[in-house]
Formats: sequence, C-alpha cells, structure tokens
Amino acid sequence: MSGQSRYVTEEDDEPVRTGWVGVLVFGGLMLFLLGVFHVIQGIVALADDTFYIARKGDLVIAGDYTVWGWLHLVLGVVAIAAGAGIFTGAMWARVAGVVVAVLSALAGMLFMPAYPVWGVVAITFDVVVIYALVAHGGEVRGAKL
Repeated sequence: MSGQSRYVTEEDDEPVRTGWVGVLVFGGLMLFLLGVFHVIQGIVALADDTFYIARKGDLVIAGDYTVWGWLHLVLGVVAIAAGAGIFTGAMWARVAGVVVAVLSALAGMLFMPAYPVWGVVAITFDVVVIYALVAHGGEVRGAKL
C-alpha cells in the first residue's frame, strides 16, 4: 500500500458490488415471471385438458393433466415467493430459487411434448436464473435498487 496507512471505516463493511447486481435483479424478475407463467399453465391444465398439443398418453411421464396442473401451480407459487425474496438478498430465496429453477427446467423438459415452445422458453429462463443466483447471489443484499 505504498507506505500509507488505511483506516477502516463503516463503509468498508459494505459488500463489494459489481455490475452483476443487474443480472441478479434480472434473474429475480425472471424467476418471478417464470412463477407467473407456471401458475397460468397450471390453471390452464386444470381447466382445459384439450388445450395442449399432446394427448395424456403422449407425455414423457404419462399422467393426467390435472396432476401436471397442480405441479405447475405449486411450482409457480414457490417461484413467485422466491423471486420476491431475492430482492431482499435472503439466502433462503436464493437456495429456493435455484431449486425451483432446476425443477422448472426438468418439468419443462418432461412437459415439452404438450407445449414445446413454452418448454424451450422456460428452460432458457431457468438457466439465466440459476447462473444469476449461483454466481452473483450475494451482491443484491443492501443494494439500492
């Protein structure tokens, strides 16, 4: 430090923030939006079995659309809660967000025959969310959004 003494101030306790806070906020928004999409998809699956392209037997895991509807509905509600919690910098929200994004990607792959476009979009969102939460998750805590 070239012979200069450095005094520790309260500002030194602040976590170092990089430009990745924006990516994390984007990931939180995508997780929230993904949750809304899952809720909508769950409601559609519960309300109208004939909406989807594939018949029940053509899915990767053969089952009733009512089961898929409840799965999407629950996954969506948890994703919305985790997405909202990410903005507080809560560790539980980051962990839940990664778990939900992994489950969402898996559900997207398994549900692909019924709604292929949504499967690709959901998996893309999931990858962005996982990267943002794992690589830069702690940077949002205390950030002025």
